[in-house]
Amino acid sequence: MTTTAPTPSGTLDEVTRIVRNAGLMDTRRGYYAWKIPLNFLLLSAGWVPFAVLGDTWWQLAVAAYLAFCFGQTGLIGHDAGHRQIVRTRRGTDLLGHFHGNLLTGVSFGWWVGHHTAHHNYPNHLKLDPDILRRQVIFDAGQREQRTSRAARFIVRHQSWMFFVLITLEGVRLHMSGYVAARRGALKKYRRTELTVLTLHLAAYFAAVFSVLSPAKAVAFILVHQLLFGFYMGLLFAPNHKGLPVRDGETEELDWLTRQVITSRNLRPGRVTDFFYGGLNYQIEHHLFPSMPRTSLRRAQPLVKEFCQRGGLPYAEVSLIASYREVSGYLGGISAEVAELEGTATSATR
Repeated sequence: MTTTAPTPSGTLDEVTRIVRNAGLMDTRRGYYAWKIPLNFLLLSAGWVPFAVLGDTWWQLAVAAYLAFCFGQTGLIGHDAGHRQIVRTRRGTDLLGHFHGNLLTGVSFGWWVGHHTAHHNYPNHLKLDPDILRRQVIFDAGQREQRTSRAARFIVRHQSWMFFVLITLEGVRLHMSGYVAARRGALKKYRRTELTVLTLHLAAYFAAVFSVLSPAKAVAFILVHQLLFGFYMGLLFAPNHKGLPVRDGETEELDWLTRQVITSRNLRPGRVTDFFYGGLNYQIEHHLFPSMPRTSLRRAQPLVKEFCQRGGLPYAEVSLIASYREVSGYLGGISAEVAELEGTATSATR
């Protein structure tokens, strides 16, 4: 379901000049000076009752709360990775490894490489790692890569299976970074990353199994990690899924066009801003990854006006509509695959 991109009348330099002149590319250290300590306080506020409550099933409520806090902490790491907080490499690495490796157990070094490739090639079937690592497919041509019975079941029912599978996103993030560190795939700080990830893992399991009985400990881990994955999946699902995809061995679109036509915004709102950490302004974020999240709200009307004036489609929908669009798109791919497979079966008879 690839599409031909429109030719914009404006340029990236033009829209960059607009937001830069508005001061929106400047760092916002005052914002992060209270945001980071507050987030750490909220995360700590989850582990304190965990230690106080002891061996009780009420700990599952703590697990759900910590899942949300892990997601919010991951968003701070996301901002650090884009150098929204500080511009220096040392400061970026310090903040990123603290929030990623230590607090949430996700390799910052692995994530930066993975996420940078996604930003460079959003929704590209061969170049976007966020497309390649999904069990669902985004183009009927990808069906040939799904040969097992389980994979074919997922493709047939992916309009709803997608929302089941994202519960595993947290586990996949943990494992991908850890495996990359073990295999020496990280470009720098490999030993440090592996050490801190192992420390996080050891401390996490030691805390859970020392406070809770085995059954409650397993239940706590399942609730915590599955809800963490579900939250992360909900954060990223509306951003690009269900929008134009591209194929081929190279990137054929210019930066401005590829970022705008493959990104979807959620309608602005203070609650949405907090829950999504600025990712609800996905078009602005993809055009200007280093723009601090607190500036995205002010950049949104400027970028929207620029896109509409230049003939670029500007996708902006409500929260519920975004998930409906994702589900509908995936269901359309399933129907297309079923039709192709039915045609192929008829031809062989």
